[in-house]
Amino acid sequence: MLTQRQKKILQAIVRQYTSTGQPVGSKHLAEKLPFKVSSATVRNEMAVLEDNDLILKEHSSSGRIPSKQGYRYYVDNLLDPQAVTDNDLVVIQNSLGTGFQKIDEIISHSADILSNLTSYTAFTLKPEQESVRLSGFRVVPLGNHKVIAILVTDSGEVENQSFTLPPDIDTDAMQAVIRMINDQLVGLPLSEVVKRLKDDIPLQVLHYMHSPDGFLDIFDNVLSQAARERFFVGGRLNLLDFASTHDPHAIQSLYGLLDKNDNLSNILDSTLTSDNGVNVKIGQEISKNKLLDDYSLITASYNVEQYGRGIIAVLGPTRMPYSRTIGIVNAFRQELAKRLLDFYRHYYDS
Repeated sequence: MLTQRQKKILQAIVRQYTSTGQPVGSKHLAEKLPFKVSSATVRNEMAVLEDNDLILKEHSSSGRIPSKQGYRYYVDNLLDPQAVTDNDLVVIQNSLGTGFQKIDEIISHSADILSNLTSYTAFTLKPEQESVRLSGFRVVPLGNHKVIAILVTDSGEVENQSFTLPPDIDTDAMQAVIRMINDQLVGLPLSEVVKRLKDDIPLQVLHYMHSPDGFLDIFDNVLSQAARERFFVGGRLNLLDFASTHDPHAIQSLYGLLDKNDNLSNILDSTLTSDNGVNVKIGQEISKNKLLDDYSLITASYNVEQYGRGIIAVLGPTRMPYSRTIGIVNAFRQELAKRLLDFYRHYYDS
């Protein structure tokens, strides 16, 4: 159990170090504390904090820096979230303008805005698509057994992919299957469409085709594209500014980790809180992957009423200004939710 003085000293060390990047010495700290105390007393209190693994000595310097446990204690017990500045709020509101035609455009742009505001790498995920329904499916011939498959949802999303058909597929039979799919599956949630595709649809396709797998693979692929979670990343190059290593192989591996959708899904989903608050994970709390040991991840969910819940996140060094970054993330998620709600109501409820 820390005394109030020890808490104030730890708080001051974290704030000073995250601001300057320089180890904090007792003499300098004594001058900055909001109460009068000698540098000798500060040294004694710093020794207690060091014994509790909350701060540590870096190299031969007499100064101290926060440990991972120290950052954790600070975030959980000593953090005073900083309200966003008027300038930050104006940037958020103006950047999330009204000239967007698709939800994905807003979410993708949001990652760039959040990255610019924090100078870190940002991630955004659009609201969950549980309620999105299939509006239609078509296959357009391109010649030489090539087709483009087009899937449309009731949220206005259009997915299309080009495929080469197996040479033994009967095109008349294929069109009959497409009509059957539209007759039976249009209007159903995508999750139900995926389930039907595995259960009874293959048996029905057998009435039209001897070997339906090739065609069903086409429908499955474009459907999976429409139903999958989509993370957008802003500020990838910012990683180079705060990476804990300059080893090109390690940086390449880190980029690879963040470029894979499944990895991002596992990392971000595990950080969400049930009360839709802002969540902070530090070092090994983020992932078992050691590449993220020297990073912190600030994650928040945002609710767009009946249209679902999305995620925003910021990845930065453990030496980040937590108060300011958390304040920006909190303000940003609220403004993003408002803008998305306006968008849904304008385009889909009118």
